[in-house]
Amino acid sequence: MTADDEPSLVSWQESGASHTLRWRSEAGWPAPSRIQVADDRMPADVAYRLACEGTALVWRGDFHNARQLLQALARRIDRKPRKARPVPRSTPATTSSDRFHRHRQAQGQRARVLGMLLVEVGADYGIALRRAPDLRLACAEAWGPPAGHACVVALRELLGLVGAHEWRKKGVDIPSLGRIHPHYGVFSPVRGEYLDLVARAPLPADRSLAFDIGTGTGVIAAVLARRGMARVIATDTSERALACARDNLTRLGVQDRVQLDAADLFPPGQAPLVVCNPPWVPARATSVLERAVYDPDSQMLRGFLSGLAAHLAPGGEGWLILSDLAEHFGLRTREELRAWIAAGGLAVRERLDIAPRHPKAADPDDPLAAAREREVTSLWRLVRAA
Repeated sequence: MTADDEPSLVSWQESGASHTLRWRSEAGWPAPSRIQVADDRMPADVAYRLACEGTALVWRGDFHNARQLLQALARRIDRKPRKARPVPRSTPATTSSDRFHRHRQAQGQRARVLGMLLVEVGADYGIALRRAPDLRLACAEAWGPPAGHACVVALRELLGLVGAHEWRKKGVDIPSLGRIHPHYGVFSPVRGEYLDLVARAPLPADRSLAFDIGTGTGVIAAVLARRGMARVIATDTSERALACARDNLTRLGVQDRVQLDAADLFPPGQAPLVVCNPPWVPARATSVLERAVYDPDSQMLRGFLSGLAAHLAPGGEGWLILSDLAEHFGLRTREELRAWIAAGGLAVRERLDIAPRHPKAADPDDPLAAAREREVTSLWRLVRAA
């Protein structure tokens, strides 16, 4: 289950007794219907076969061995076939969108198989396995205070909580700002090139107010406050994001100039500057974190463009921060984007571009490398059309 859902239960037989516990999945995976107990004696090939067949494994062995088994399952999933099947001549050439959707399908299948290795987490978030680390703080940061009941969670997801906890402690260095500390479930600004655009784009003459739509970690709101905007209203629909933004704004000492609102897109009123960095790829999100990357049917993007003109103060401008990956994936065209801009009663004053610096942009083994190497991230300066 997720934190906001009715509890789902999982049941299995163990040592002649029935066990039933709550199921927890931040990714929204349904509770497995078949569960088998597993420990250090189970060979990786057997575990892989059971997981592929849809049988989940609740682990009773050594915690470190469970991590090694998870890695062994990943190696079996990622193992390339010995010989590629010949493609019939009648098969049409695959398009960019075909490659993207096949990649997403493979990612989903990989996540489902790896999600079949389960761990029981106690009512106090303790883990009663040999050599299990103390993950109570990581769990509390992600899930909130213990609710007084044990649950079953995928080991892969539990390790994701650990990774998020480390990111939160260490933070991400933003050259124009300082360190941003992402919380679990809030997308980390590791791709900092778009923030370079926010840091260098010319501010409007009226610097009394800015709106930051979909603030996430609060990083854009903080950059705007540091650049001299007297007041920023930052919105988000996620309570986790608002808590994360509040933490970061306080750390950076700009909390007195940024107001956080729980709102879908725009707050009431108008502002001389309205900024939005929507998810860049129009596809279905399959987890909490993916909602910062995938925007089904470009809903947030289109909502921002259709409502922007009404929220711009006279002479104001909106900044749309967007990668063109969707265009290279064959999921959206530049013509569609420009049509949505025009339909919103907007015109383009200027477009600032920057090339990506993240490692995947130069990774030839990435299945989507051909699209990523051509990616450009842009800040579109939009004004009301004359």
